[in-house]
Amino acid sequence: MYETNHSRVTEFVLLGLSSSQELQPLLFLIFSLLYLAILLGNFLIILTVTSDSRLHTPMYFLLANLSFIDICVASFATPKMIADFLVERKTISFEACLAQIFFVHLFAGGEMVLLVSMAYDRYVAICKPLHYTTIMNWRVCITLVLIPWCVGFIHTTSQLAFTVNLPFCGPNQVDSFFCDLPLVTKLACTDTYVISLLIVADSGLLSLSSFLLLVVSYTVILITVRSHSSASTAKARSTLTAHITVVILFFGPCIFIYVWPFSGYWADKVLAVFYTIFTPILNPVIYTLRNKEMKAAMSKLKSRYLKSGRVSAVIRNVLFLETK
Repeated sequence: MYETNHSRVTEFVLLGLSSSQELQPLLFLIFSLLYLAILLGNFLIILTVTSDSRLHTPMYFLLANLSFIDICVASFATPKMIADFLVERKTISFEACLAQIFFVHLFAGGEMVLLVSMAYDRYVAICKPLHYTTIMNWRVCITLVLIPWCVGFIHTTSQLAFTVNLPFCGPNQVDSFFCDLPLVTKLACTDTYVISLLIVADSGLLSLSSFLLLVVSYTVILITVRSHSSASTAKARSTLTAHITVVILFFGPCIFIYVWPFSGYWADKVLAVFYTIFTPILNPVIYTLRNKEMKAAMSKLKSRYLKSGRVSAVIRNVLFLETK
């Protein structure tokens, strides 16, 4: 038992990526550029899908939603991390810390299930092509988008329930750039062994079950693709390569962080940066480089908005407004 005269922790100190003050300006520049690239790349996919009628299909509808969640995953902590590079003492209030825990599990959990939805779409498209338009109607598509958000909400609520009532009355230093739940629970003024096991079990169950569903789905799809001629399945192979690459990039770090028991703090930081920064920035690259339809739609979008006449008109309007 702890004495009742311990003061309640009202804020946490984030130790960040590095304690070196000399590296802070460089890290500020690097992560600012990366975050800008995440926003531009994913917003470009959303804009391209919504503006081109040829991309109004279930696959691209789900892809646009993946880009939206990627923006959310990158935004729950990255702006705070970038701002903290400019200050010496990196603090976060208790309420803001709980909010970060809530949103990271909401978005990450939702993205896991959304990847399963995308795998289901590819399964129907490749294994049941004659029934694709009937099965993948817009009602089903909206359901496949809503389910990830519902699962993510249930997951993050269950995770937050482990933390919100814990007594924090002593140590308040979190060795990360955001409030990662396993690190925060270790600071509680009570034995958190059972709670830590429940947290790992909860996150591990969602991660592993989603990953196993994806493995089974893509195994069935790949077997189906191999049984057909290579000429008729070249497009399917290209699409599958992109999907499987994204699955590996996303689930690898998540499973390592929450399931592998021997990872150190530095490894956890690197992996946390990977799935909050590099995965959201790689997804647009992976899905556009090998996708002829996306590249054609982006070229069309570029020609529509960057015509010399339209650009000149915009410049003239701006100059006219400035001179008024």
